[in-house]
Amino acid sequence: MAADAAADLGAATGIVVKNTRPELRALTSVRGIAAWLVVLYHIRLSMAFAPRWLIAGFAKGYLAVDFFFLLSGFVIWLTYSERLRSEGIAGAPDFLKRRVARVWPLHLVMLTGAATLALLMLVTGHGAPRMFPFEQLPLDLLMIQNWGFTDSLAWNVPAWSISVEFAAYLLFPLLALAIDWRRLPTVLILGTLALLFVLLHTVMSWAGAATMGQLITRIGLVRCLIEFTAGTALCALWLRWAEQPVRWAIASATVAAALFAGWLLGALPETLAVPPAFAAGLMALALTSGMRGNPLDARWLHYLGEISYATYLCHFLLYFVFKLVMVDDPYNVPPVLIALFLALVLGSSIALYHLVERPAQRAINRSRWPIPQTRNTVLMQ
Repeated sequence: MAADAAADLGAATGIVVKNTRPELRALTSVRGIAAWLVVLYHIRLSMAFAPRWLIAGFAKGYLAVDFFFLLSGFVIWLTYSERLRSEGIAGAPDFLKRRVARVWPLHLVMLTGAATLALLMLVTGHGAPRMFPFEQLPLDLLMIQNWGFTDSLAWNVPAWSISVEFAAYLLFPLLALAIDWRRLPTVLILGTLALLFVLLHTVMSWAGAATMGQLITRIGLVRCLIEFTAGTALCALWLRWAEQPVRWAIASATVAAALFAGWLLGALPETLAVPPAFAAGLMALALTSGMRGNPLDARWLHYLGEISYATYLCHFLLYFVFKLVMVDDPYNVPPVLIALFLALVLGSSIALYHLVERPAQRAINRSRWPIPQTRNTVLMQ
């Protein structure tokens, strides 16, 4: 986040940069928790030993992606909006380079691993599963696989969200130049947020989606763009509410609790209740981040958040291989093997973060593509 960005700038240019944005450690920690909820969502059907209520909870793990979209818009606005407004459209290429550096190298590594696995299965006579369509591979390489070109999720399935986030990154410079949330009254920002969430619900209902996780290939892109935009507006509210954090955190938490209660009690549909509930919850978390005694500021939780992108991208393919090698019945995996797999995901996340994700990000960020670096160029995550 912003604190890391300032440190990276000093390392890259030798310039001492005063960081004016706090690192919201609680948000990084929650990102890690959300990534593990996605992991549990994808392996839940193998956990026959777990109680039904727990499996039912894991079955809603796909909702973590909606939190990711909101959080991404929040952090991107906090980190880049002022710079893009000051530099204008000329700052867009460097912004996009830094976003590609953030998401593409690890995506490429996982996609290469999936392609290698598919080729090995073909060579050994097993035949590549339908989830590995080679004709779709170029779309995945370009991170445009979920832009409406296909009707199925393939290769590294969780990467569909990286694809639609990439679309949000491409549009973000235009959004930052077109709308300065800081200049709008609070009531207008709140009204815009309400309209965005109603629009999302309307689009999903029109498409026939009763839950946020349905029809991903058809409306996943719209889902991301709306929630990402809502995240940018939330950041603007946080910037003005941070002077009275307790008051607004209580109000935000109350709204989130009311919306979640309405959803759980069946009074509100998931597509209408959950996105604004996450938005209100995100605001409460941002406002309370750094407060004394906040458990989300714990170092180990923060680290889980730092490696969460690796966790999110590696777990699905790892479980595919794990089942091939270690599992007889994929619907009844013993607890010890589930624990072994979760440990494998954690270890792989740590290794990928330190050996692939961060080194590749730094290398691309320090490169002179697409425009030469200048002493005024700010290096952001």
